[in-house]
Amino acid sequence: MTILIRKHQGEFQISKIGKIAVIGSMGGLASALITTIWAVYLKSFLSTNAQVGLVSTFLSLIAIISYFVLIPLVEKSSKSKLYAFSLIIFGISYLLFSITKNFWFFISIAVITNIFYAIRLTSFGLIVKDKSQKNKLSRNEGLIYTFANSAWVIGPLIAGYLASNSNESIVFIIASVLIFLCLITFIESGIKDNKKQKNTDSNIIKNVKDFFSNKDRIITYIIGSGPSFWWSLIYLFIPLYIIEKGLNELWIGYFLFAIPIPLILLEYKMSKISEKKGFGKFFKLGFLIAAIFSIVSFFISNPYFVLGLLILASIGLAMLEPTTESYFFKVSNKEEEQRFYGPYNTRMEIGGLLGKFIPSMIILFFPLNTVFLVFGIAMLFFFLISFKAKEIN
Repeated sequence: MTILIRKHQGEFQISKIGKIAVIGSMGGLASALITTIWAVYLKSFLSTNAQVGLVSTFLSLIAIISYFVLIPLVEKSSKSKLYAFSLIIFGISYLLFSITKNFWFFISIAVITNIFYAIRLTSFGLIVKDKSQKNKLSRNEGLIYTFANSAWVIGPLIAGYLASNSNESIVFIIASVLIFLCLITFIESGIKDNKKQKNTDSNIIKNVKDFFSNKDRIITYIIGSGPSFWWSLIYLFIPLYIIEKGLNELWIGYFLFAIPIPLILLEYKMSKISEKKGFGKFFKLGFLIAAIFSIVSFFISNPYFVLGLLILASIGLAMLEPTTESYFFKVSNKEEEQRFYGPYNTRMEIGGLLGKFIPSMIILFFPLNTVFLVFGIAMLFFFLISFKAKEIN
């Protein structure tokens, strides 16, 4: 409990990392609400499952470009101010999503939101890093992910119930309220991160070249993209799979409610053990578990069994989420962190982009359940790459 609560001058107070975890979980709850209904919401503008995947791919590409373009802004700006401003943009965007019926207006808002998604994620991650002692970073990352995943348990149930009994608009409105509450809590917490660099790295091509000039960073980047690749299956294609099987939107909520439970139970523990035992073992086992359950799902026709297997696959993801980010900081020096943390975060967008694009192209010609085979093979690829990771204790 000392990680969350400190005794200061005879009084118990929430620690800085505890405050950050609470703030992250509030923002995570809003994201969980939106992600639960996002695929179905997109489908209301489009006609096929493949189109849903391709539009999602385009939006991921916008976020990827933003990570590199915005490196100078991140380096020279207060991370706390960037994070607060990104929350304002998200709060407004969710309100606009709730009322728009025009596809092109929706795309315009979505592009802006994805640009600020890069700012929000990068600034928040650097705040966590800067407020953590070096030997406690993995532990703190595990705590942050545990709190965030707690929100992802509650969010899908709320969103699934509201969407099945009302419509998607109310989900966006509630998510907007949560974002503004998150903003108020962040401001009231007094958390400041005003680290700035006088000399910024504004040459985008050089930043890309320098980032990928280091072998350990390349391996870290590939491994780090694996979980995001997997989550494309869970949060984009499985909602479409559930609807295709004749189940209503409430089942999307039930499924996405259960998905984070293994993460909540295991991530904090896994992050602590990885500090002592090394990261490589967790990378290999995590990807292998996901690969096996996904490939087995391809051969099962009963949707309830499939959903159950995918929930169990989250045990593997609990070994990956907090450890991949900690591993990046372990192989980077202090000078590289601010410059390369934003580009490193593109591993989530690249993983998500490929996890949307490749299966979307395949289901243009094959049944939707083919995605299970695609994701299983992809997880085997990440499993093999994990053998090249440098072991760090």
